[in-house]
Amino acid sequence: MTLTTAEIAQQLGGEVLGDPNARLTGLAGADQARPGDLTFADSAAYFTAAEASAATAVIAGKEFTSATKVIIRVANTRVAFAKAVTIFFPEPEFAAGIHPTAVVAKSAQVDPSAHIGPHCTIGERVKIGAKVALLAGDHVGDDSVIGDESRLFPNVTLYPRTQIGQRVRIHSSTVIGADGFGYVFDSGFHRKVPQVGHVVISDDVEIGANSCVDRGALGATVIGRGTKIDNLVQVAHNVQTGEHCLLISQVGISGSTRLGNYVVVAGQAGLAGHLKIGNQVTIGAAAGVMSDIPDGVKVLGAPAQPDRESKRQMIAIQRLPDLLKRFAAWEKKLDGK
Repeated sequence: MTLTTAEIAQQLGGEVLGDPNARLTGLAGADQARPGDLTFADSAAYFTAAEASAATAVIAGKEFTSATKVIIRVANTRVAFAKAVTIFFPEPEFAAGIHPTAVVAKSAQVDPSAHIGPHCTIGERVKIGAKVALLAGDHVGDDSVIGDESRLFPNVTLYPRTQIGQRVRIHSSTVIGADGFGYVFDSGFHRKVPQVGHVVISDDVEIGANSCVDRGALGATVIGRGTKIDNLVQVAHNVQTGEHCLLISQVGISGSTRLGNYVVVAGQAGLAGHLKIGNQVTIGAAAGVMSDIPDGVKVLGAPAQPDRESKRQMIAIQRLPDLLKRFAAWEKKLDGK
């Protein structure tokens, strides 16, 4: 692919400072860029590296100028970079049709534009929308629905009655709709509580590899529109997330907890069950959340507390060794007297 800096700038909503006809053939980091490449810089240090590189042009903020490089000035460098990646590395397209090794129930409805890859299994009464791609080894349980332009990477499992919205991406080996972890203690053993609900994944959700979203005990587990879930995340039965949440690596959310919109849960944080987490809450890495959190609050630690309070406690703990030494010295003096 070859495009001019002016053509790229138009697609990025930016302006060209320098030669608008410079030809660009690729996108690379400054340390790997070659002539004809476009690179990017979102800080002064990165801009210095970009100027010293072999790249032809640089995506940069409006404060940067250069005597040696063509600059594509943009309002937000990271957003522009994300758009540039899709220009030079477009998503692969998959030919419509059903692979001969796929097993598709007669009652299933598969849109003619969908791609059903090798060794996929599609159950009874499943509905698969336009331009859906099931890449290989995917299992779609009975009565499930997959919306238009969604993509399941290899070896994804959807249990029965799972509802997937439009433009959803689910990465390899993720399981949607397995039994929730529900048991009651009865006469010396753990009796299973049947999990008879389902899962609803809203539009524009992305779920990373090896993650699990359990179906509801009754009713639905719901992942809100635009939410992004990282690899190795566990979402328990009847959890509901709001829109545009971020659940980062190894997060665990216990049953029936509800998240508001734009919640960020950092890596390895754990949330107890039946909690209400407000809108625009940020939960720090490895936090242990044991109680409700109101809108807009940032929490850290285990048990999780508002970030300022938690930071004060961390600083106090760091001072403890010195305070103990001073206390011991005073105790020794007092004993001597």
